[in-house]
Amino acid sequence: MIAAYLPITDPTLIFFVVLLIILFAPIVMSKLRIPHIIGMVLAGVVIGNHGFNILERDISFEIFGNVGIYYIMFLAGLEMDLESLKKNSRHFFIFGLLTCFVPLILTYIMSRSLLGYSHPASFLLGCIMASNTLVAYPIVGRYGLKKHSSVQLSVGSSMISLFMALVMIAALSGAFEEGGGGFLFWLGFILKLAVFIAGSIVLIPKMARYFLRRYSDSVMQYIFVLAVMFFSAAMSNLIGLEGIFGAFLSGLILNRYIPSVSALMNRIEFIGNAVFIPYFLIGVGMLINVRTLFSGGNVLWVVFLIAFFGTFGKAVAAYISSLLFRLPQRDGNMMFGLTSAHAAGAIAMVMVGMRLEVSPGRYLVNDDMLNGVVIMILVTCIISTIMTQRASQQIVLEERGKWKEESEAQGDDEKILLCVKYPDIAPGLLSLAVLLRNQKLNRGLVALNVVYDDQKSAVGRKQGLQLLESLQQQATAADVQMQTQVRLASNIANGIKHAFREFACSEIVMGMHVHTDISPKFWGDFIQSLYNGLNRQIILTRFIQPLNTLRRIQVCVPSRAEFEPGFHRWLERLSRMAEQLDCRIQFHGRPESLSLIAEFINNNHPSVRAEYTPMGHWNELPRLATTIADDHLFVVISARKGTISYKNAIERLPDELTRYYSGKNLMIIFPDQYGDTKEDRMSFTEAQHHEESSVYDAILRWIHKKR
Repeated sequence: MIAAYLPITDPTLIFFVVLLIILFAPIVMSKLRIPHIIGMVLAGVVIGNHGFNILERDISFEIFGNVGIYYIMFLAGLEMDLESLKKNSRHFFIFGLLTCFVPLILTYIMSRSLLGYSHPASFLLGCIMASNTLVAYPIVGRYGLKKHSSVQLSVGSSMISLFMALVMIAALSGAFEEGGGGFLFWLGFILKLAVFIAGSIVLIPKMARYFLRRYSDSVMQYIFVLAVMFFSAAMSNLIGLEGIFGAFLSGLILNRYIPSVSALMNRIEFIGNAVFIPYFLIGVGMLINVRTLFSGGNVLWVVFLIAFFGTFGKAVAAYISSLLFRLPQRDGNMMFGLTSAHAAGAIAMVMVGMRLEVSPGRYLVNDDMLNGVVIMILVTCIISTIMTQRASQQIVLEERGKWKEESEAQGDDEKILLCVKYPDIAPGLLSLAVLLRNQKLNRGLVALNVVYDDQKSAVGRKQGLQLLESLQQQATAADVQMQTQVRLASNIANGIKHAFREFACSEIVMGMHVHTDISPKFWGDFIQSLYNGLNRQIILTRFIQPLNTLRRIQVCVPSRAEFEPGFHRWLERLSRMAEQLDCRIQFHGRPESLSLIAEFINNNHPSVRAEYTPMGHWNELPRLATTIADDHLFVVISARKGTISYKNAIERLPDELTRYYSGKNLMIIFPDQYGDTKEDRMSFTEAQHHEESSVYDAILRWIHKKR
């Protein structure tokens, strides 16, 4: 009776069954201590028409399956460390060649000698085993290892091997066409490929900068990113390569416009991991017919040979590369785990072979090869997920122990206080704080809105609660915890200082007042009192355009800044920001300061693209304005009066910034001072409060006006 209602054809019930699998497969697999991805594939085997025939692999599985594999490749490109890719390009190329040609050669020899396949069929089978699909990549994401060197190496080499395999398949397909495979075929293919890559590199960044600067709506940004991915995949299909190559390329190009800690990245990962990628894995399982293993004949022998020689070739390539690059064994395990699975690419290639006619009514791929490749997909997916999960656990346990020791030794007290007032700039301040925070510490942010305690305090408090509620939603979208508080105070600066101490914060991020002309009150009504009364780091910002569209950060460093207690704190924050935005950072300062900055970045953030330009004197600040473009961020490391790096030229900073840097993205940093001295310390030699301008400044301005 039940069989009469199967397979399910109602779209609502189909989606319901798929969601049940996505929900319960991880629960069941975790009980059995088996990677969740295997559960998705096995569930597809059970519910497919080769299993209990609960669902038919209809057009929805093809559509969502394509979206899922595109998503995997797109995320892989999106999360690549481009600077690491440039610095270690030789390693990527070597591993890519090995992981492509070692399994190809072994499989080709096996196919010719043991299976007796023809030269074209053996070459096709070798190409299938030369490529791989990053099926286990979501496991790496769960362990937070997407930026790990072995993962980056595996992703980059996978793209090299996949590209080579797709090109060889295109050549094989062209050879079966009338007059194909010759000079004209290769000339046309190379021209189409060159136009596609060049066009993508030129057009996609322009479109991304234009769109992201003008539209901040989260839904519109997500749809734009998805549209770029699918368009690139479609163009890749059009030139004769599989769409997965185009999806990866678009992710690689959009890499620097979508920071890994942004809300947009969180949405992309969430939707992909929740729906599309599981749909793809279930669809792969539905293709697998386990019954063929027991149908007699030599299917079992074919499956064993294909899976063994292909996987053995991937293992040889991974472990030889790890030895050549002097990587630990756990990194070799990771490289083997990520590069050993076959899924979408293998299916696409075997489908190409099924269309190539060797003789009338006889095709390049026979039933034994088809069944062998499909069962091989299940075997390699199981091997890949188990190896990747085991390697991820080894890496996390070892690196977490090292990081914990370093963190305890350094005594990091990081906790950022976000002071917000204006709804138009508050989201940008939160985005900045998310970029600056230490993801390993995983500490939340504190958002504060201080309201004057007067007759309008009730209205101000209501507006403050609304603002903080919207920021809370933005922080939640970025998967960042945040505490919020609206505080009533008769003095704004005192209210901020009291909250700073109450929440045990380490630094403050806040927006700057915007002035249209030169004003003696550049810092506003309370900022001067705040930075003179609080000796911890304060970051003042003014952003004209979104952070993720910045191309360069230019930092002006005063002489003797390296002697200040907060030197490493602001340098660490700027390095994180440059790393997340994947933009260049250029330091201007004295040679002795620049050498220490370079040493810090090389040791702690080697992937940051840093440049160092000597600057003889602080008087060169106006000259630097000519080098600051609209998509640059100009950072000034300032100093409080009476500190080591303070100089009289800093008193001209408000006038110079207003006159020369109007309309530019700006950040002013007041570093930590006095070490761990209490903020309320005051003495006859160093008062707690400094006036922004002295009586001498007023006299000089009066004389200047009279001239």
